Amino acid sequence: MNSITRRSFVQGAASIAGLAIAAPFISRAYAQGSSGTVNIFAWAGYLNDEMLAAFEKATGIKPNYTPYGTNDELLNQLRANSGAGFDIIWPTVDRVPNYVEFDLVQPIDESKVEVAKCLPSAWNNSANLGAVVGGKRYQVPTDWGTEAIAFDKEQAPLEYGTASYGDIWKPEMQGKATVRGHSGLVGLGLWLEAEGKLPMPMVEAFKSEENMTKIYDVILAEAIGRKANIAQFWNNENEAQGAFRVNGCAIGQTWDSTAAALAKEGLPIGFIAPKEGALTWMEGVSIPQGAENVDQAYAFINWFLTPEAGAMYTNATSINSTAVGAAELTSDEAKAFFAAAYPGDALEKLWWWPIQESWFVAKRNEYQDRFLSA
Repeated sequence: MNSITRRSFVQGAASIAGLAIAAPFISRAYAQGSSGTVNIFAWAGYLNDEMLAAFEKATGIKPNYTPYGTNDELLNQLRANSGAGFDIIWPTVDRVPNYVEFDLVQPIDESKVEVAKCLPSAWNNSANLGAVVGGKRYQVPTDWGTEAIAFDKEQAPLEYGTASYGDIWKPEMQGKATVRGHSGLVGLGLWLEAEGKLPMPMVEAFKSEENMTKIYDVILAEAIGRKANIAQFWNNENEAQGAFRVNGCAIGQTWDSTAAALAKEGLPIGFIAPKEGALTWMEGVSIPQGAENVDQAYAFINWFLTPEAGAMYTNATSINSTAVGAAELTSDEAKAFFAAAYPGDALEKLWWWPIQESWFVAKRNEYQDRFLSA
């Protein structure tokens, strides 16, 4: 999984380079299903008014967007509704097997997806990351991004090659750092692995409870010993931004979108991949079992995979689209953010999240709770 990089995405796109990219066209026949609406349950900040208006103009379908903040919030809401209430959901690919396990999502009808609009390498690699379960595809990959190091350029300047997850936990960062509970432990674990302090590589923790216990016991002890560094824990985008904007944090392990949003406000916040490798995720659209507007859901998927929609999404979030041709249409600001975040060989070192099965999620939450309450 760690061999999957953005370079491979670009190489995948190269196989169709030279083909003219036509202006996006989404048939209005999609709107002739059960209604002319589509109910979207997606991450907070992922869809803005410009994108929603562009989708409605292209298809005639009215989008209703409800935001959520975490994967667990999404899963819990869908379980409470037995897979009903929405036509589109947006889980990370490593969590898709959780939804399949609880029979919350339906298989994707690939005949209704304009697969050629998705980078071939993203489509193919997503199968190994969780989008395909039991030989059936349950998610269309739409975007990917990272969780790495956000830093105040004036208080805690970092450079690629020396920047490390360990910088968050240095004594001089006491009371100045922010992390998310469960993923902060993974970042700390990757630093400890690089220092030769784990009993086995971090990735082995995802393979069995026995491995996880051996690895996480070491990580937890280290995290508790350095907990004074954490000024604020975050659990969603608003909290992560607030750590820097309101609570005086100078460094943190955050999403790429967090740092990009703060930088757009004029704050001196940078974002850099650490030498251990940026935690990398892929996301995509799935259709719940109880979806009432299925044709409209497929219309949204195909619209979102147009280069224009993909570029709008990246410009707004600094998260990378899997739509063929989107990267060429992104703003200079988005391109500059990407170049600064992943210089040198950073793209070759991306650390892709393994599939997080239900047993792993339950146990990682136990360790997180022990860390938070220590």
